[in-house]
Amino acid sequence: MGRPGIRDLIGRAMIEKEFLSELIRDPETVLAGFDLDPEERSTLMQAVARTGNGSTAERARAFQSILMKRWAT
Repeated sequence: MGRPGIRDLIGRAMIEKEFLSELIRDPETVLAGFDLDPEERSTLMQAVARTGNGSTAERARAFQSILMKRWAT
């Protein structure tokens, strides 16, 4: 079985606070564990960058909002 993909990552980011916090703190390491195409990886890295410089909790909420806008449609 292959590595989890974008749907698995988004699902975990939406429901697992620890995973989301780690994704915000160290996106390169977390994303390495997922089977993402270059566009998906780039979009996620841009989303992390757009979360600003607030607390991890504030950045996590911003990231979730970005994910919902991008992939919920």
